[in-house]
Amino acid sequence: MKHVAVLMGGWSAEREVSLLSGEACADALARVGYQVTPIDVSRDIAETLSKLRPDVCFNALHGRYGEDGTIQGMLEILGIPYTHSGVLASALAMDKPAAKTLFEDAGLRCAEGRVMTRKEILEGADYPAPLVIKPLNEGSSVGVTILLENENRTLQDVPWTFGNEVLVETYIPGREIQVAVMGDEALGAVEIRPLGRFYDYEAKYTSGKAEHLMPAPLDKNQYDEVLEMALTAHRVLGCKGVSRADFRLNDTPEGDGNFYILETNTQPGMTEFSLVPEIAGYAGISFEDLVRWMVEDATCDR
Repeated sequence: MKHVAVLMGGWSAEREVSLLSGEACADALARVGYQVTPIDVSRDIAETLSKLRPDVCFNALHGRYGEDGTIQGMLEILGIPYTHSGVLASALAMDKPAAKTLFEDAGLRCAEGRVMTRKEILEGADYPAPLVIKPLNEGSSVGVTILLENENRTLQDVPWTFGNEVLVETYIPGREIQVAVMGDEALGAVEIRPLGRFYDYEAKYTSGKAEHLMPAPLDKNQYDEVLEMALTAHRVLGCKGVSRADFRLNDTPEGDGNFYILETNTQPGMTEFSLVPEIAGYAGISFEDLVRWMVEDATCDR
């Protein structure tokens, strides 16, 4: 029987959702016959794993230290096969400006924008609304703020606790489309219609905060295009296992009708509200089969 350590929790801003992802995956892996050890990750994780010596680590961590290549590097040193992407792909995908450069070089449309320092902003630097402010290296929309036109707020009014630099981009109106990639195949696309201002952290992990339309109501050409874009993003970053790419479709009356990639998530959520399990389910892959595939796909040197 293969022994799987499910890494979850940690100390990132996404700790709570990681615990939910980890518990769901640990339960599913136990149901299909694996020996499972859930681990709430702390800073002595290398010592813990050295003593435990599992056959595979299922990485259910989200955010910094679990999704940015650091835990992946530790697992490479320990020689323990692990799920999801490797060191470089994880680091690139987590670094939004670096990922954006690779996407643009691969011909994928991205929102215009630039990195600004907190000092620039406090000294009065401006950026035309509508705009989006993002941390450089957080996931699950943590720290994301949208400023629309005609709002009585400016960049200087946005409180900021995510480091000295921020990514400021032009806001793309329209629809939210997300695509799951498994291995070398894009599984499908779902449209998200948040009931609030946008698909933020609360909407992602709270029942009833967003409507999911699966499959996304797109014509065939659009559907095929966004799947191909997600697969290109997965490949250009060097992702392994499962990833999820997020897009905006600017099909407003004044829009250009194009898809814009926002980011690729190398550690997508695996809770009961998460999109990759939902898309996989529509493709005929149960949650148990999905996590089993991820464990059997696990390697080092990813």
